[in-house]
Order: sequence, then structure tokens, then C-alpha cells
Amino acid sequence: MPKIDETRPFLPVNIAILTVSDTRTESDDKSGATLVDRATQGGHRVAAKAIVRDDEAAIVAQLRKWIADPQIDVVIATGGTGVTGRDVTPEAFHSVYEKEIAGFGELFRFLSYQKVGTSTIQSRATAGVAGGTYLFALPGSPSACRDGWDDIIRHQLDNRHRPCNLVELMPRLQEHLVG
Repeated sequence: MPKIDETRPFLPVNIAILTVSDTRTESDDKSGATLVDRATQGGHRVAAKAIVRDDEAAIVAQLRKWIADPQIDVVIATGGTGVTGRDVTPEAFHSVYEKEIAGFGELFRFLSYQKVGTSTIQSRATAGVAGGTYLFALPGSPSACRDGWDDIIRHQLDNRHRPCNLVELMPRLQEHLVG
């Protein structure tokens, strides 16, 4: 069973929060605020936050900016993961991935199924890696953000989590560029 190794010191990571929406503003972005609260309560640093419209080029531009920023280790997005015509977050994320973390979306939908039943098929939550940065895309509801953070992301962003976690892999994410 997974556990926290209390003999290891906690290592905070720098997280950027991206809300994808045509209608939300900073004052009513409950999903983005949920992720900011969860990340800071978890001991991490929120290095940046932005809201971009449901537009693939705009999402890709913001992702590339943060991927290129050495001060950002992780991007967590909320919104645009459904199946409507304006939902293009997964397409944007897939266009920048070097590697997809397929298990994230699978696990998110498995856990979500226990709460919302078959409605979980409408979620195209996804995760991957690009330029040494972890990228996570969650649905746009505060409850989906809580579920994604509480049940998956917080554990994988805690270097004390055993048997393994994503933080301990950070130094190796760009080893394909060496040599």
C-alpha cells in the first residue's frame, strides 16, 4: 500500500495553474482557485496563474511559455476537457507532449466513475511531459479539480510518496537531450 516516507524531507515544486474558459474571470474562477488552494496547502509554490480562452493556439502558446520557464516544474490546467466543439484542451496538450502519462487519465476516470458513474466518459483528462515539465489537464469543475489533486496529483508531487513519485524523476526528464 502506498505511504509517505517521513524520513525524507518534503521538496516543494513550482506549479502554474491554467484555467481554460471563454467565460471565467479571475473573480469567478472557482476551479483555478481550488487548484491554487490545494497546491499551496500542500506546501508547493504557485509560480504562475492564467486564464486563456478555449482556443487551441492560445492554450499551446501558454503551455510553451511555461514549459520554457525553468522556474515552472508542473502545469495543472482546468477546463476544456469535455467533448463539445469548443473543448480543445486535450488536443493542445497532446500537441506539446514529448511523452503522455496515459495512466493519469485512466486513473482519473476510474476514480471519477465511483462518484459520477458513466458520466465520466465525457472527461478527457490527460497528462504528459514536455521540456522537463509535467502537464496535467483536469475537467473544469471544482469537484473534478479536488478529485484530481486529492486522489492523484498531490501524491505524485510528494517526493516522500512510496513506492515512487513523479518528483524523484524530475532530474531525469531531459536525459534524452544529454550526450
